[in-house]
Amino acid sequence: MRAALVAACLLFSLAAQADNVVLWHAYRGDEQAALEKVIEQFLAHEAREGRSASVEALALPNEIMASKVTTALTQNDGPDVFIFAHERIGGWVQYDLLATQNVALEGVADLSGLDENAMKAGQVEGRQYGLPLATKCVALYVRTDLVQTPPTTTQELEQLSAGLKQKGVLGLAVQTDLFYYAAPFFFGFGGTLLDETGRVDFRQPAFSGFVQYLQSLQQKGYIPDEPNGAMVARLFDEGGAAMVMSGPWFMSDIDDDVPYVVAPLPEVSITGRPMRPFVTVELVYVGKPSQDNVTAQRFAAYLAGPDGARVRKEMGKQIVPVQSLWTGDDDPRLRAFAAQAERGVVTDPRPEMRDVWEPADVGLKKGVRQGATPAQAAEAAHRRYVSTTKPPPPPRDPGLFIILLIAAAGLLLLVVARGVLRAKTDGTLTGSLRAWLWVAPAMGGTLALVIVPFLFALGLSFFSHRAGDYQFVGFGNFIEILSARSYAVLEPLSFYYALLVTIVWTAANLLLHVGIGLFLAVLLHPKTRKWRGVYRTLLIIPWAVPNYITALIWKSMFHKQLGAINGILTALGFDAVSWFSSFPTAFFANLCANAWLGFPFMMIVALGALQSIPQDLYEAADLDGASKWQQFWRITLPLLRPAMLPAVILGTVWTFNQFNIVYLVSGGEPDNATDILISEAWRWGFARREQYGYAAAYGALIFLLLLAWSAFSSRLTADKGAR
Repeated sequence: MRAALVAACLLFSLAAQADNVVLWHAYRGDEQAALEKVIEQFLAHEAREGRSASVEALALPNEIMASKVTTALTQNDGPDVFIFAHERIGGWVQYDLLATQNVALEGVADLSGLDENAMKAGQVEGRQYGLPLATKCVALYVRTDLVQTPPTTTQELEQLSAGLKQKGVLGLAVQTDLFYYAAPFFFGFGGTLLDETGRVDFRQPAFSGFVQYLQSLQQKGYIPDEPNGAMVARLFDEGGAAMVMSGPWFMSDIDDDVPYVVAPLPEVSITGRPMRPFVTVELVYVGKPSQDNVTAQRFAAYLAGPDGARVRKEMGKQIVPVQSLWTGDDDPRLRAFAAQAERGVVTDPRPEMRDVWEPADVGLKKGVRQGATPAQAAEAAHRRYVSTTKPPPPPRDPGLFIILLIAAAGLLLLVVARGVLRAKTDGTLTGSLRAWLWVAPAMGGTLALVIVPFLFALGLSFFSHRAGDYQFVGFGNFIEILSARSYAVLEPLSFYYALLVTIVWTAANLLLHVGIGLFLAVLLHPKTRKWRGVYRTLLIIPWAVPNYITALIWKSMFHKQLGAINGILTALGFDAVSWFSSFPTAFFANLCANAWLGFPFMMIVALGALQSIPQDLYEAADLDGASKWQQFWRITLPLLRPAMLPAVILGTVWTFNQFNIVYLVSGGEPDNATDILISEAWRWGFARREQYGYAAAYGALIFLLLLAWSAFSSRLTADKGAR
């Protein structure tokens, strides 16, 4: 017994001494497998050195990785170590979120062999904040069974595409509505991005020129419409596309039996300039809260060092910046990426680079997907850039607000004291205290989970946030939102436009939810209906399935080329519709997805209410000669109203803030025209350089709108109850 106790204490002591490292990454496929192998090797290495350690790896979607890291580390939480491209390092250093890394840790890894230029990507003002793991860029994948010699110019590319088109094969599959993938064309037309002041001019001739060129490729049928990552991979695997522009990560998506090579991107024949992709250096960072976590520092060094790099190169197919690992026997595909990176454009690490992506994507989608002229596409990108980079409201003196806050707190205390004195005078104080003690646990949870976050967000709405700096601006954010200075009142990004879309969205959805739900309830209510139990079970499935899964299914169904809906339309002799290229069709797609999710709830409520209606009323109506339609309007509908009204009120709140469907189905397209208030608030908070105060002001306005609706609906239900 004593031996077992000693062993348990020893194990507990070792566990307490073990340093746990939380790692966030966005790897998948071969890269994720290689990372897991490196973690296994590192733990074995630490065990040989007599140190106990553990590494907990968490894979996150690449799209949300940066925002989650920023949000978590700002609150002194989040990962000890994380992996991301170098382009965000400038902003993170400004926010003071990164720990400086020790490049001379003994007994872990020799970092002297890392490429000097790659090491500089992790430096800010001479201090090392990130260690380089891999260099990544876009190159040209070519199926050798369809194209024998990779094209060296866009003229050759078009000639090959013309011949392939006759065989029903696309020449090039590339995500032309994302600036990251389309940027090689932009730089091939002589485009430039951030100047010395950190600004960019989207009205430069290069932007219009490359949009016009992409339009011509699409009109000729050489590139696909509405491409996405899954579609590009499928086309290349199945022989539907002969060439693809993508990065090293794409290799893990290709089937083993597909013959292909990787080649440098061709030269733009019109300008004589080479296509130059963005080059990013993937870094491993240690968060500032983990500055003193020695195991985190050691793991980062091991991951970047020769032992970790060898696994990531051979197993993960990464372009590692360790020159000693490259030999003449290397995979020629990896060497092609390394050669392409040497003639690419290193992504600017300044925080201002984050302001480029959304406007550039807006301009691309305007031109390539919506068919606007190149000049209109450039103007759309410019206007979006001006709107999202507007200066914050001027700082205000918080003195008056502090006085008002103190007065409000004093008034609250006065009300509480008055209530206590009244209870003491009435002799109910003891009973009241006992009642408060009973509800204290629930009140504590509500206070911690609802009231405190709400008050924090409300307070945040009076501040502006830029690069980790908070400035008190009073009602500046609210004035900026309600005045709509940067755009027209009924234009996307305007609060009033988003409010109008939200109201129409809510009303249309409720009409469909209640209408379809009530119709099905009446249809399935009769006990004589055969298989009604089966029908009820099947019709509840849309509500039971998680809404994000439903949203992604509907999004794929509305795809222009691969979607089932367009497949049905073309089979009936109609033209395929680009559903997300105009507001009516994109709004319709969102509406279909949310109507599918919402009608089962209303059907269940209506079925329950129908069972409470006495059958005698219908029998009496039959004797009086009332038709079925008259019975529905005179008996069913009035008696359903008390039960349906609370469900409609609840459904209004749910639909008003239905973020998932809008974000996942249309994504706000076109040009954020289908964004509702809640999705617009999210974009200001997490997609436009963390303008938290502006987003919090949006949230406060949404709360006021729902509060007004709640007051109105309470009076409405009270009036109905009185009747």
